[in-house]
Amino acid sequence: MHSETLTDLTDRARAIVTSGADDVDNAIGQAIDEAFENSEGLENQDENTLRGTIKNQLLGLGALAGLIADSEIEEVWINSPKQIFVARGAKTEQVQLEISALEIRQVVERMLRDSGRRLDRSEPFVDATLQDGSRLHVVIPEVTRDHWAINIRKFPSHVYSLADLVKLGSFSEELRRFLEAEFSAGTNILVSGATQAGKTTLLCALLNVGAETDRLISVEETFEIRTNYKDWVAMQARQPNLEGVGEISLRRLVREALRMRPTRLVIGEVRQAEALDLLIALNSGIAGLCTIHANSAFEALEKLQLLPLLAGENIPAGFVSQTVNRTIGMVVHCVMDSFGKRRVVEVLKSRQINNVQMWTKVAI
Repeated sequence: MHSETLTDLTDRARAIVTSGADDVDNAIGQAIDEAFENSEGLENQDENTLRGTIKNQLLGLGALAGLIADSEIEEVWINSPKQIFVARGAKTEQVQLEISALEIRQVVERMLRDSGRRLDRSEPFVDATLQDGSRLHVVIPEVTRDHWAINIRKFPSHVYSLADLVKLGSFSEELRRFLEAEFSAGTNILVSGATQAGKTTLLCALLNVGAETDRLISVEETFEIRTNYKDWVAMQARQPNLEGVGEISLRRLVREALRMRPTRLVIGEVRQAEALDLLIALNSGIAGLCTIHANSAFEALEKLQLLPLLAGENIPAGFVSQTVNRTIGMVVHCVMDSFGKRRVVEVLKSRQINNVQMWTKVAI
C-alpha cells in the first residue's frame, strides 16, 4: 500500500472522529470501507492489519512506534522531520523516517493527552511522563527556529539491583557491599554525573536495598524513579494553567513531603532553589537521596553549596556550606565511557577527623 493511501485513510478517519459522528474503531472501519469501494490502492491488503496501522497513526506513536519499541534505543530526538536521531549506548545515529511536521505534532499531542501538561505559545516547553515511563521533553517555535524539538528518554522497565550493576561492570562487588551498608545505615547520598551517566538507575538500585518497613516519599519534575517499595508515595511538579496559576514547584513538594512521615526522602534531581529545602529536610534527621548534574564528585558538592543561594538574598553562603558538610554523607559519581558502559568512577565519604568534617576518597 502506498504511504499516500495510508495517510489519506488516516486523515479521513481522523475527520470522521473530529466530526463527532463515531468512535475511533467505527471511524477507521468507515474510512476503509469507503476506500475499498473506490479501489484506492487497497488490493491484497489485510483489513485487520490495515485497521491496526491506522489506529496506531491515530492514537499511538505513529512512525515513532518502532523506535520507541526498540529495546536497544535509549533516547530518540527530533530536530525536524528530516533530522531524527537515536542513541544506542554511547553512539548516536541518524535514522530515516517518513513523517511530516504535522504528524510529529499530532504524535506529541497524543502523548500529552493523558499527562495533564500543556504546550502552546504561552508555554513553549513541556516535560511529561509517557504511559511506558519514558520522559518527553518538547520545545516549540518561536523558541526554536522552525520545527518542534522533541526528546524521548526511555528508561529500562526492569529495576536494577546493586548486584545487577556489578554484573554489568558498573562497579566492584566490594563497592556494592560498601554502598549497601551506607544506605542501610541511613547515610544521605548524592549521586552525580552527566546526562545519560546512569544516575537514576543507580539511585533506584540503592532504593532496592531499603527495608520493608521504610516509608519512601519521592518528588520529581516528571516521574522517573522506579522502586519496589511497598510504602511509597511518588509526587511530581505541575506547570501553571492557562491563567498562570496552579503551579506546584519542587520546593513546595519537598515541604509537603515532610508532613507525610517519610523514612526516606528522594528528590529525582536538584537543579535550583529546591536544594535549600532538601538540605533543611535532611538536617532534620530524615535519610535522603538525590541526583545532580556535575563533572566530578567534588564539583557536585560545590554545586550543592551554590544552588540554595538561589532561594533568596538572605541565605548565608557559610550556613549552606556547613549544612552540606553536615548533612551529605556520601557522593557517588557516575560516567558513561566511550564504549557506552556506565560506571562509578569516584566515591567521596564525609568523615570527622580531629573534630573537623573532611571529605575523603573511597577506594573503588
